[in-house]
Amino acid sequence: MRVLFVEPPKEFWFIMGKYIPPPYGILALAGYLERELPDVEICVVDSQSEGLDWVGLENRIRENHPDLIAPSSMSTANAFLSLRTAELAKKVDKRIVTVLGGQHFTATATETLNKYPEVDYIILGEGEITLVELVKFLMLKKDPVKISGVASRSEGGIRINERRDLICDLDTLPYPAYHRVADQMSGYYFSLMAEKESHFAIIEGSRGCNYRCSYCSQSPFWDHTQRNKTPGRIVDEIEHLNREYGSSFFWFTDDHFLLGEYASTVSDEIIRRGLKIKWFCQARCDDINKYKDSLPRLWKSGCIWMLVGFDTPNPSTLKNFRRGDLNRDIAKDAVLNLRENNILSQGTFIIGERDDDRASIQVLREYDDWLDPDIATFMVLTPYPGTEVYEEAKEKGWIEDENWAHYDMIHAIMPTKHLTRGEVQEEIHRCYSDFFGNWDRRLRGVRSKNLYVSRTYRYLAKQALLNGLRSLF
Repeated sequence: MRVLFVEPPKEFWFIMGKYIPPPYGILALAGYLERELPDVEICVVDSQSEGLDWVGLENRIRENHPDLIAPSSMSTANAFLSLRTAELAKKVDKRIVTVLGGQHFTATATETLNKYPEVDYIILGEGEITLVELVKFLMLKKDPVKISGVASRSEGGIRINERRDLICDLDTLPYPAYHRVADQMSGYYFSLMAEKESHFAIIEGSRGCNYRCSYCSQSPFWDHTQRNKTPGRIVDEIEHLNREYGSSFFWFTDDHFLLGEYASTVSDEIIRRGLKIKWFCQARCDDINKYKDSLPRLWKSGCIWMLVGFDTPNPSTLKNFRRGDLNRDIAKDAVLNLRENNILSQGTFIIGERDDDRASIQVLREYDDWLDPDIATFMVLTPYPGTEVYEEAKEKGWIEDENWAHYDMIHAIMPTKHLTRGEVQEEIHRCYSDFFGNWDRRLRGVRSKNLYVSRTYRYLAKQALLNGLRSLF
């Protein structure tokens, strides 16, 4: 059996600057598959780091002669790339088995199998164990239609099997198969956050989140639970990547990075081992404030940047989003606590909620100006499949754009009661224009004593962020 994992060709998301991340999802699957089924031939093709276009990827598929192909397929915005990869595989050889997975295809399994004949199987939810079992069945020429966690076609139509139980102990997972992309490791970078020489790697400290924000597709995908690797296991992996490949900048993919004792233990272990690294995570405002005394230790261990969701100042909207006790004072304290500890705050804000009008979005702009995070990322409320927002929008006919490529939180997918999609698009541009077009903020950013704030503002100036946004109109 020969299995080919593919990261398809794609453009970078200009809001986050130029970056090439390692294809963590397929590397995790490849690492688990090679441990459980060592006789399977595995190859990983990362079109991003290898600079492959679709013709180049087609040639690589032909060269590898795979029996099964599994493209990276986590986000809705990249779903069409996974489908195009499956279509390309069938063009090369109709006998190639195509397997998709991730949040989007888990939520749209029936629709996808009905609409796209080039897709053979969809793995529902967590993929490691299910993929191994699927490969075993295919190697034995057995029908895998009854495997837990698999959606497929059968004589009676589409068969959606029950989800498989989640892996209880994430420490039992092997390291992702970074050795499969060893030649590309020096080419992974994140220009906005780190120098290009700071080889970029991804670390998964946990899976899932216990919160139930109405717009989030991650929490339902992981059954509204959070499972954590132990701090020692996490730092073992960081040390391995640092020693073996020179990786020195790490993005924690955790949807909810646990501050307090957990983060402090990770930080202490990084310091104890003498690892000279930098790292980034996303955390909640209330946690930042509650555990502010631990922030100096995080900074000392290399935490230079936190992504923090502020969403909106509107209490009723926050309630609809189910964002807990988040309010203006909590948000402001979080920004100040991070700033006092030299940790860059990247705040995220959301417009396009059903009741939004120009006046409410202007209030949000005044709020983000008052809150004054080091940088701001503005997003349009996007109805991702699998979320409550999607179910309500679909039921009430609000969705006007079904092109999955536009589900990137920058394109307006729905109007509001008071604004057309075009007007929402205008407002997102104005949000960025007002925040980053503020000359006082620009000068403060460039002159900041915080090295990462100053280099970020210089980088943003070079990248002409606002010009990129204008191209969406």
